[in-house]
Amino acid sequence: MSGGEVSVAIINYGVGNLLSIYTAFRKAGASPRILEDFREAYELDAIIFPGVGAFKPAIRKLQENRDHVFRLLEEKPILGICLGMQLLYERSEEGCPPGEYLHGLGIFHGDVRRFPASVKVPQMGWNTLRIVRSGCPLLHGVPDGAYVYYANSYAPGLSEDTVAVTEYGVKFTAVAQRGMIFGTQFHPEKSGRWGLKIIENFIRFVEDEKRR
Repeated sequence: MSGGEVSVAIINYGVGNLLSIYTAFRKAGASPRILEDFREAYELDAIIFPGVGAFKPAIRKLQENRDHVFRLLEEKPILGICLGMQLLYERSEEGCPPGEYLHGLGIFHGDVRRFPASVKVPQMGWNTLRIVRSGCPLLHGVPDGAYVYYANSYAPGLSEDTVAVTEYGVKFTAVAQRGMIFGTQFHPEKSGRWGLKIIENFIRFVEDEKRR
C-alpha cells in the first residue's frame, strides 16, 4: 500500500481496542487518527466504528451526535468492526429484557441477537467465513473458508446486506455491505493475514472513491 495517502478516523465513543485498530491501519498503509469529536472526522477520508464494549452506552453516544453521525454515514466510506458493525443495524437485544430491543442506526437491515444457549458465550477465537455474495470490495482476494478472529456474544442475523456468514450455533452475518458502508462482526485487526488483507481492501476502496 502507498503509505499515508488515506486518512482514517477511528471514532472513540467509549469502547476498547482502539490501539489495535490504529496499529493495524498504520501497518496497512493508512494514516489513522483516534477522534472523540465527530466534527473532526469530516476532514478525513474514511471512518471506522470500532467496538469492544456494550451496545447501550455506545449507541447513546452516537445518538447524542446524531446529526454528525448521519452526515458522515452519507458522505464517507465507513467500516464497522464487531460492536461497531452491530450499531449499524436496526435493533439489538443486548442489555434488554426478553422481547425488547434497543434501536441502532438502521443502516443495515435486521436485528442483533445473543447466541443460543447451545454454545459457549462469548465466542472467542477463530472461525471460518463463507462468502454468500460476490463482488464485495472488502473480500477481494479473500478465499471462501478463510479463518478470522471473533470475540462476541451477539451477532446480526441474515439479510439482503449479508456478504459472508459464519456459523456458531446459528448462521449469522460476518460481513455486510450497503453502498460505501461495510461491517465485519469479527476483528480484522486480530485476524492475521486475511484480516490485514481486508483492511488493505478497505483502504484501496477509499482510494478509489477519492478518485471519483
